[in-house]
Amino acid sequence: MFAKINFYLKSFLFLELLKGLNVTGRYFFRKKVTVQYPEQKTPISPRFRGLHALRRYANGEERCIACKLCEAVCPALAITIESEQREDGTRRTTRYDIDLFKCIYCGFCEEACPVDSIVETNIFEYHFENRGENIMTKDKLLEIGDQYEEQLAADRSADAPYR
Repeated sequence: MFAKINFYLKSFLFLELLKGLNVTGRYFFRKKVTVQYPEQKTPISPRFRGLHALRRYANGEERCIACKLCEAVCPALAITIESEQREDGTRRTTRYDIDLFKCIYCGFCEEACPVDSIVETNIFEYHFENRGENIMTKDKLLEIGDQYEEQLAADRSADAPYR
């Protein structure tokens, strides 16, 4: 009986509405924390993992030795590697694909690579307009690595934080 009376009093007196307005009123006059995104950027953590890239040595040769450790360690099975042996006896990749829709950006591929070939950059502003652009091929990954090599080398230097 008391529960019914309590329910009707709360409904009649709009207590829940007043509690909600109280919360709104408390936050209404506080300083806003909204970031106007394209104009203002928030700081990025040094541990942030974004778009993938394949790196090259200083002489222009690709670093990847096709050991396939990154493919084996990937929990999402997002990496596909095919390789062949060259005339000089070294092994290099003929196909290196990463499906960014499958990728969970865990960084395991980066940690498993013995030659620091596959890295995750600080790039987070990328999009896809057409079907199939989510598959990052070897050529695309090398292009990204070439474009941002100075930044990648600086991020992986001995005095860079958290690396």
